Amino acid sequence: MHDSLSSGQRFRTFNVVDDYSRECLAIELDTSLPAARILRVLDRVAAWRGYPEKLRMDNGPELISIQMAEWAEAHGVELEFIQPGKPTQNSYVERFNRTYRTEVLDFYLFSSLAEVKEITANWLKQYNEERPHESLGNIPPAEYLEINSPQKVSTFGWH
Repeated sequence: MHDSLSSGQRFRTFNVVDDYSRECLAIELDTSLPAARILRVLDRVAAWRGYPEKLRMDNGPELISIQMAEWAEAHGVELEFIQPGKPTQNSYVERFNRTYRTEVLDFYLFSSLAEVKEITANWLKQYNEERPHESLGNIPPAEYLEINSPQKVSTFGWH
């Protein structure tokens, strides 16, 4: 996703969502998010959640890179690219993105990246730990995982 600060400086977000629990595992924010940075985020997530069997994603340049393909092969992760113009093929992350856009990016006028990061971190904690999700039986993702903890997360979606 992308947005801009009140100064006009643009920034991007890289959002990782667990298809199983609907938990948002990471939101990385910066003015540029090259493939190496994306891979660091995925390794950070994998350090506490394990590597997924599959990653579903769009065809962004940082995602179709040789670095990404090598990373996926090294960790036994299947890369599944959605068809261009078919966001419904990655519906969980697209639904999350709409919520994040409405409740954070469109709701605030940000003056700095630090401010975006702080507001996002607070919102994300509430989203994952307190907010009931209808698709999970009206419980938050963190509680859903406590009750239904899979041995290995099957698919992460991102945008």
